[in-house]
Amino acid sequence: MLSERQMMILRAVVRDFTNTGVPVGSKTLAKQLPIHVSSATIRNELAALEEQGLIEKTHSSSGRIPSGEGYRYYVDHLVKPDPLRPNDMDVIQSSLGGDFHKIDEIISQSATILSNLTSYTAFTLKPELKNSRLSGFRLVPLGKRQVMAILVTDSGDVENQTFDVNETVTGDQLEAVVRLINDQLVGLTLPEVLQKLQADIPMKIANYLQSPEGFLDIFGDVLTRAAQERFYVGGRLNLLNFSQDSDVDSLKSLYSLIDKTDDIANVLGQPSDKISVQIGNEMTNDALRNFSLITATYDVNQHGKGMIAILGPTRMPYSRMLGIVGAFREELAKKLLDYYRFYDE
Repeated sequence: MLSERQMMILRAVVRDFTNTGVPVGSKTLAKQLPIHVSSATIRNELAALEEQGLIEKTHSSSGRIPSGEGYRYYVDHLVKPDPLRPNDMDVIQSSLGGDFHKIDEIISQSATILSNLTSYTAFTLKPELKNSRLSGFRLVPLGKRQVMAILVTDSGDVENQTFDVNETVTGDQLEAVVRLINDQLVGLTLPEVLQKLQADIPMKIANYLQSPEGFLDIFGDVLTRAAQERFYVGGRLNLLNFSQDSDVDSLKSLYSLIDKTDDIANVLGQPSDKISVQIGNEMTNDALRNFSLITATYDVNQHGKGMIAILGPTRMPYSRMLGIVGAFREELAKKLLDYYRFYDE
């Protein structure tokens, strides 16, 4: 349990170090604290904080820096999100104010906006799709035996894929297959459609196509893409500004991590209504030991919940970052709700 004075000193150490990157000494703290405290008293309190593992000395300086436990205590007990700066809100609203034709375009742009606002690497995940329903399927002839399969969900997502058809397949046969899929599968959730593809649908399609396997593979691929979680990443190169590893293999591991959906999903964890902060070794991947991750969900009512996150150095200005993430998730939710309302009309 920290005293009020110790909390005040720890807060000052964290804020000064995150702003300057320079270890903080007793003289600096004496000038910054809102109450008059002698340097000798501050040194005693610093020693007590060090004994509790909340701050540590560096080899090159008599000043102190926060430890991982110190950052954790600061985030859990001392930090308050900063109000969003007016120009930041202008950037968010103007960047989200454009015309978007797909949910994915909004989510992708959001990663770029969040990265630009924070100068860190940002992740955005579209609202969960487990309740999305198939609202339509079409096949569009492109010529030279090429056809485009187009799948649309009730949330406005559109997936397509081009494939070649056998010379023996006629246009009438393809139209019959499209009617079958729309009659049998429209209105079902995407997981239900995937189940149907493993059950009775192949036999029904075989009534129209002599070899339905190729078509079923294409339809399954398009459907799987529509149903899968999709992360977008903004500011990949920003990681180079904060990585303490000059080792090429370590950097490769870091970039490999953020480009793999399953791996980054494990790092981001399960959605929580609260803004979450993971610090250094709290994350399971060793490549992130010098980083902190701030995650937050955004809620678009019946359309589900999505997630945003920023990955930056452990030495980040947490008050400002928490303020940006909190405001951004609200503005993103508003934009998506407007999109869904327009789509539903």
